[in-house]
Amino acid sequence: MKAIVGADGVLTHRAELAVYECDGFTVEKNKPDVVVFPTTTEQVVRIVKACNELDVPFMARGAGTSLAGGCVPVGGGVMLALARMKRILEVNVRDRYAVVEAGVVNVWLTNQLKSHGYHYAPDPSSQGACTIGGNVATNSGGPHTLKYGVTVNHVIGVEMVLPDGSVVVTGGPCDDAPGYDLTGVIVGSEGTFGIVTKTWVRITRNPEAYRTLLGVFSSIDDATNTISDIIGAGIVPAALELLDQTILGAVEAAFKFGFPLDAAAVLIMEVDGLAAGIQEEADRIEAIATKNGAREVRKANSEAERLALWKARKQAFGTIGRLGYPSYCTQDGVVPRTKLPEIMRFIQGVSKQYGIAIANVFHAGDGNIHPILMFDERDPDQVKRVLEASGAILTECINLGGSVTGEHGIGVEKLDFMPRLFAPEDLSFMVRLRTAFNPANRCSPNKMLPTAGACSEPTQLKPGRRAAV
Repeated sequence: MKAIVGADGVLTHRAELAVYECDGFTVEKNKPDVVVFPTTTEQVVRIVKACNELDVPFMARGAGTSLAGGCVPVGGGVMLALARMKRILEVNVRDRYAVVEAGVVNVWLTNQLKSHGYHYAPDPSSQGACTIGGNVATNSGGPHTLKYGVTVNHVIGVEMVLPDGSVVVTGGPCDDAPGYDLTGVIVGSEGTFGIVTKTWVRITRNPEAYRTLLGVFSSIDDATNTISDIIGAGIVPAALELLDQTILGAVEAAFKFGFPLDAAAVLIMEVDGLAAGIQEEADRIEAIATKNGAREVRKANSEAERLALWKARKQAFGTIGRLGYPSYCTQDGVVPRTKLPEIMRFIQGVSKQYGIAIANVFHAGDGNIHPILMFDERDPDQVKRVLEASGAILTECINLGGSVTGEHGIGVEKLDFMPRLFAPEDLSFMVRLRTAFNPANRCSPNKMLPTAGACSEPTQLKPGRRAAV
C-alpha cells in the first residue's frame, strides 16, 4: 500500500485505525487492517488489484456520516478512505452539470456554484460533512428533495473501479443516454458493486423567489393532516419538515430561534420558483394549515430569517445532548404520507410501552420519519428496550405499506428486515445482480444483502443504536 500511495497515505497503528472502526452507527464496530488514502483513480485501481492478488476484502469510505453501518469493515481488510479525492474537476453552467471526485463534500459544490446562480439540489442534513461519493452510495435525500428528487435524480454518470480493478464509466454529461440505466443501478448500491471515484452531477438553477412558513400546531395529527392536504391540493412544496415538542426544546435551547415551546409540533413549509405566483401558492398553504387547526402561521420575512430557520432544522440532531440523555438512536422508516398520523400515534404508544423518550424531526413531505430514541447505553435494560422499540417501529412501517429506510441505507444494521420487505425470488435476483458486478463478494462484503447461498437465511442483525448527523 505504501508503494502505491506513499507512506503518508497509509494508517496501520491500532489507535489510528480505531477512528475507522464504524460510521454513525456505533454499535457494530470492527477495525480495518489498514486504511489507505488514494488521491487518483489509478491508485484505487492498483489498491484493488493488490487486494485481489492477496485475497483481502476491501471497501470504500467517505466521511463516515452514514447511519446504518455501511462503513463498517466487517471482515477487516483494506479500507480505501477517499477524503483526499476532493477536486471539483469541472463546472459547466451552460450544459448544467459538474464533475466531482468522490471525496468532495456536498456543500462545497453548492458554495462553488453560488456565483453562477446555481446549486446542487440534494441537501442531506449532514451536507456540511458528507461527501458526494457517500451520497451516491446510499442515494441520500434531504429536506428539499421533496420537490427536486434524491441523489439518483441528479447523478447523470459515474466513473467506477470494479472489484476486479477495471474502470468503467456509465452515463455522462448527456441526458437520456441509450441502453440500460447502469448509473441508476449503481446509485444506492452502498458500495457493493465497486468504488465510485468520479461523478457527473446535474446542477440546478436557483429559484427566483422563496416563501418559507412555520406552522404551529397543538397536535401532531393536525400537522400531519396538513401535509397530506397540501400535496392533495396539487401543491409540491420545496420542503415540508416536522419537528415535535421534544426536539423543539433542544433546538430552541441551542439556537434561540423563537420556537413556541408549548406547541405539539411545528411544520416548516417552503415553496420556491418564479416570483410571479409564488405568493399565491404560499397563501394557499397558509389557508390549508389554518383549516387543519394551525394556531399560528409565521413567515420568514428575510433571507436571514429563512437561513436561520433552516440552520435550526439541519442541525437539530446535534442539539439532542441538551435533553440530558447520554445516548440516542435514530431510525429511518418510510410510510405513505396519508399514514403519517397512524405511525406517529404508534411511535407515541411505543414510547409509553417501552418507557423510552422519543423525539421526532423528519422529512414529512416524503413520509420519511426519523424517530430519535433516547437512553443510556450503560444500562443493559435500556439498550434492550431501545432495540425492541426500534424493531417495533420499523415493523409497523412495513405493515403500513412503507419501508425500513428512506435514505440511510441497509448497511449491516437492517439486514434482517430485507426478507420482510422482499420475497425470496426478489432477493435472489438482487444477489445475482451484485454477483455480476462483484462475483467474489470481496468488495464491501456482508452489507445490504444476504451473503449466504440461501436468500431466505440472511445474517440476522438487530436494529441498533445510532448517532445521527
